[in-house]
Amino acid sequence: MFEFVPIGYVENEFKAIQRDPDIFTGTVSRIRVMDEYVEGLYRLEQFQRVYIIFVFDHSQGYRLVIHPRGDVNRPRRGVFATRSPYRPNPIGLSLVDLVGVDKNIVTVQNLDAIDGTPVLDIKQPTSGARC
Repeated sequence: MFEFVPIGYVENEFKAIQRDPDIFTGTVSRIRVMDEYVEGLYRLEQFQRVYIIFVFDHSQGYRLVIHPRGDVNRPRRGVFATRSPYRPNPIGLSLVDLVGVDKNIVTVQNLDAIDGTPVLDIKQPTSGARC
């Protein structure tokens, strides 16, 4: 058994689960990092892109074989070959563009998570430093 504690929460215009993850393309989101973790943001602004690890806290249950995006006209696939939030472990991972860091606010673009989503971690990719 594992227990995770969110380091912050997503803030954006999306209040409900979105069937089409492409709807998030170009969207700007803010991650409000909790005060006790702000020091961990030190020098994050050096990177152009970062990984955001989050919880699909609104999804319930999972299906191992699904029609992508719930579209029955699309061939069925295993859940691990999709971006479905209905997974055995409801963990999301997005590589996003880093717009900026201001105190406890990390602003990103293209994050496919809805408002209020718990963020578990922010990680640098293997490359992408601005300096």
